[in-house]
Amino acid sequence: MSKTFTRRSDSIEPFQVMNLLARANALQAEGNNVIHLEIGEPDFTTAQPILDAAKAAIEAGHTHYTPALGLPELRQAIATLYKTRYNLDIDYNRILVTSGGSGALLLASGLLVEAGQHLLMADPGYPCNRNFLRLIEADAKMVATDHTTNYQLTPELLDQHWDKNTAGILVASPANPTGTILNRAELSGLAKSCQQHKGYLISDEIYHGLSYDTEAPSALEVDDNAYILNSFSKYYGMTGWRLGWLVAPLDAVSSLEKFAQNIYISPASISQYAALACFTPEAQEIFEARKAEFAKRRDFLLPALTELGFKIKTKPDGAFYLYADISAFTDDAYKFCYYFLENQHVAFTPGLDFGAYKSNAHVRFAYTKSLPVLEEAVERIARGLQSWQG
Repeated sequence: MSKTFTRRSDSIEPFQVMNLLARANALQAEGNNVIHLEIGEPDFTTAQPILDAAKAAIEAGHTHYTPALGLPELRQAIATLYKTRYNLDIDYNRILVTSGGSGALLLASGLLVEAGQHLLMADPGYPCNRNFLRLIEADAKMVATDHTTNYQLTPELLDQHWDKNTAGILVASPANPTGTILNRAELSGLAKSCQQHKGYLISDEIYHGLSYDTEAPSALEVDDNAYILNSFSKYYGMTGWRLGWLVAPLDAVSSLEKFAQNIYISPASISQYAALACFTPEAQEIFEARKAEFAKRRDFLLPALTELGFKIKTKPDGAFYLYADISAFTDDAYKFCYYFLENQHVAFTPGLDFGAYKSNAHVRFAYTKSLPVLEEAVERIARGLQSWQG
């Protein structure tokens, strides 16, 4: 019996990198030493203070549902973070703990974007952000950006692309895949433009804490009505724990709570109790040491790839990615990535995952492996370029 699925399912694009990852894992299972630079996941295990807190929570029997908005003590700890990191006084009642950063985006999308509307987003950008909108019968309107705008939206681009169906914008700083940051003046300009167009500003701040040359300001510093997405996955290294948060205006919280109650009931209890340890001095010391290690990796890989002929036109200020122009080698990023996977056993991501604008001329490298592994990866890529036929 043939089945017809929804048009919605057809319009959600697959993650090309997941196909690449499946092949990389198959090669690894065959006994090959595959270097994984394709997935945006820190290679560090969850910090010991967090593991200890999780064990203590289990032993104490904290295995039941929590409030849909999250544990009050965790929401208060996040509010304190905004005071210490940004000098912002955020009422903890404005903070929702969510099932991952993805859960935060799903809640915000359901609240702010009607069916048939769209959010403006930078192309290139993280693909799941646009695919989530399809679940609510909305869309992303991708706006081509390049190194001249630091791969970020600008007020001028908003004026050019805003139309009657635009609900607002979603920006990311530091951004995936480019690692670029919006400074305070740039965020302020975007916030004012959104206000003039009577739209919402949503800011993906999942990589906050992982910035190297300059601190990433929060959109809340320039617009108290902005919606902020964040996560415990990246800086805090809790990818598999699936925990994030959303900061929203106070008058939006009750409506967001209804979405949370119905979509996932509550965030995972053990993950929340574990996350409380993220804000201890012991854990912070570990996170800062890991951040310093990421900076060393970036400072090695960026010039090493440049010397091989990759063009990286903006130095990433944050996250753990390099978005590289490969037009000197090919106009087929997918073929290029598979060549290096099959022949040199180095996996990195084709730009096709991140948008349409010149995506076939770009790839993303995640520097989520140790320096010795990155050095080996560069040696393999150099060898592969000698035999690459394009």
